[in-house]
Amino acid sequence: MLLTNATIATMKRGSPYGLIRDGAVAIKADKILWVGKAQDVPQSFNSMSREDLEGRLITPGLIDCHTHVVHGGNRSDEFEMRLNGASYQEISVAGGGIVSTVKNTREASQEELLESALTRVDALLAEGVCVIEVKSGYGLDVETEIKMLRVARLIETLRPVIIRTSFLGAHAVPKEFKGRSDKYIDEVCIPALLAANSEGLVDAVDGFCEGIAFNKEQISRVFDVAHKLGLPIKLHAEQLSNIGGAQLAARYKALSADHLEYATFKDAEVMGLSKSVAVLLPGAFYTLGETQHPPVKAFRDCGVDIAIATDCNPGSSPLASLLLAMNMGCSLFKLTPEESLAGVTRNAARALGLSNRGKVEVGFKADLAVWDVFHPAELAYRIGFNSLYKRFFGGLEL
Repeated sequence: MLLTNATIATMKRGSPYGLIRDGAVAIKADKILWVGKAQDVPQSFNSMSREDLEGRLITPGLIDCHTHVVHGGNRSDEFEMRLNGASYQEISVAGGGIVSTVKNTREASQEELLESALTRVDALLAEGVCVIEVKSGYGLDVETEIKMLRVARLIETLRPVIIRTSFLGAHAVPKEFKGRSDKYIDEVCIPALLAANSEGLVDAVDGFCEGIAFNKEQISRVFDVAHKLGLPIKLHAEQLSNIGGAQLAARYKALSADHLEYATFKDAEVMGLSKSVAVLLPGAFYTLGETQHPPVKAFRDCGVDIAIATDCNPGSSPLASLLLAMNMGCSLFKLTPEESLAGVTRNAARALGLSNRGKVEVGFKADLAVWDVFHPAELAYRIGFNSLYKRFFGGLEL
């Protein structure tokens, strides 16, 4: 197929958005065969079926690189508690937060978890998303962590989307191990990682390095196992305080460090050297009413690529709109619209270790979003408005 008469945000570096006006994209099978100005289309493509996009915008298919879409129940009661003055930390100490979702997730069947996850996945796909990262971390026992990851893998068989899984056993300490977090790491988290990996359920290993979760030494023990298994690293770091998570992630050459509200210039420096992506999660910042902003200027100055994600989860970010996350990234964190779009395309691909997605480039997968807009800045500018015209996934028009 040849898509013609399009504005193309290739997201290649070197010019704003890598923009091509009056452009064309040739697709063969599941890959991009050619990209350029419509006037330069090779004559050998004349036999291809053509689609005139009437000036519409083509971008890479969007990538949500940090989600918790597989979970049981919801935490609307805690939303109400926060509005009545309780902090995230206070709710967690009182038995709420992540641990409350653990109970619901353990009790839910695999079929129930899948059914509820698909509603959130469908909302993302309707906004041009082609890749979704899905974390475990609401099981906190071997059986449920594996159940969550199996559900994540099933999503890919039922919807036209790529799912990348992250094992997040080091997310919180379950009630039965309260005060014994080291024992939890050794007796549950690491065995669950080994079991899940033996089933081929793990694409990366994540952790929550925070005062209400796990310290650097505990996370390091999990990451050492991940390295021995040849699995890449990601990390929730510096969300509520700074206890050295970003530098820990950099030491392990992590694909990404995520949240980062309390990161420092030094953290940005080491992340720049390790080439770890800074994944910003404005939905959590907004929901929790945070005031400490991530150091965006430091990331820019230190050459750290910035990604944006929904952090779709039942507690701190019940957000299933990547377009809204883009707008929040601009409005709350002062990203530019171009940085925001790069954050859900090429930089999000890097945050997941994907080398063949996130740009409209020859040889890349033909995952494309076509929008009823004529300049890419409109995608981050609008609030609560979905301008998706159609989506291509693996070269198939959807």
